[in-house]
Amino acid sequence: MYFRKCMASPVGKLTLLASERGIAAILWENDDPRRVRIPASIEVADDHPLLGDAEFQLQAYFAGSRRTFSLPLDFVGTDFQRLVWHALLTIPYGETRSYAQIARQIGRPKAVRAVGAANSKNPISIIAPCHRVIGANGKLTGFAGGLPAKALLLNIEAQSLRSIGECPSSHLLSV
Repeated sequence: MYFRKCMASPVGKLTLLASERGIAAILWENDDPRRVRIPASIEVADDHPLLGDAEFQLQAYFAGSRRTFSLPLDFVGTDFQRLVWHALLTIPYGETRSYAQIARQIGRPKAVRAVGAANSKNPISIIAPCHRVIGANGKLTGFAGGLPAKALLLNIEAQSLRSIGECPSSHLLSV
């Protein structure tokens, strides 16, 4: 059984999905339904405790007061996809990595395109920070929520770090 809750955010309406094992997906308002495997049976559960915790932690993240998430995650995908998605969790707040760096990190240095494909299918956006993955040239590349949302998420992180003197203003991005 899966449970669903919607929330407003600075990047638009998000739909949070949870299984009995953890957060299973964060879907964008205009998400491509083929991007994430969605179960047929989903119950609306605005009072589900895990979804409430996820909403609370996401709101704190958007406010710049949370850098990490402490939620159980339920990644559903191939072994390779799960390997990439777990690598995303190691990218520090306010930092970025290229697809090639992720490929090297998981021990598959020639699998750069496959890393990009897996990144594009990341079901738990924001918490598994696929927005922190950029092109080798430093440019913002595809993102399920759109490039403006990707830039906004990176800027939230940069501004939060800058407010405590940990990030120069040159790290702020625009699309």
